Amino acid sequence: MQDTAIPSSNKDSGTVVKVIFLTDPRPEDVASDTLFYHQRAVKPEDFKAGPRGSGPGKNEAISFTSFAFDGSSRQFRDTLEITLVLQVFWVKSSSWLRTRPPSSHTLEHEQLHFDITRLVAERFRKKVLQMPLTTDDHESRIQYEYLESFREMNRLQEEFDDKVHSGMNGFMQLEWKRKIRGELMAEGVRPAVE
Repeated sequence: MQDTAIPSSNKDSGTVVKVIFLTDPRPEDVASDTLFYHQRAVKPEDFKAGPRGSGPGKNEAISFTSFAFDGSSRQFRDTLEITLVLQVFWVKSSSWLRTRPPSSHTLEHEQLHFDITRLVAERFRKKVLQMPLTTDDHESRIQYEYLESFREMNRLQEEFDDKVHSGMNGFMQLEWKRKIRGELMAEGVRPAVE
């Protein structure tokens, strides 16, 4: 997937700044510790770490999801072209299950955490594409937006767990699933299917 920003012009230098976003296209590597969002939905074998904590009220599972970007730029005549590769990923060795095999409800809950990460990454992409950038400040502005989006991701993950009581409230989890999946589709992102 490729998206391009509307070029913004740097009045001082006459240079146009153009942003191109790509989605990391790599195919799944079963030996890898990383699952990328575009590859597939989460499966029980994607939880490699042992459970942490014990006793009632502890989590049934923990998923480690995040997003990042890799970038490069090149000057071509009067245009600074910035290419950013967006990566939304799951770290298997930091994700764990208390009960094996997990229930479909538990897998759905953890997939929703992955979906939330993908949604926030998409919002980050859209913000960057709409930002007026200059040759002098493009790196700091993109990095600032990334940090703000990372905070948003953490806030949304906590809100999700709070509202669904870490998956205990099935009705609320279904509502969040409809909401998050609907927002992903509205952004043109196909949610991973279980």
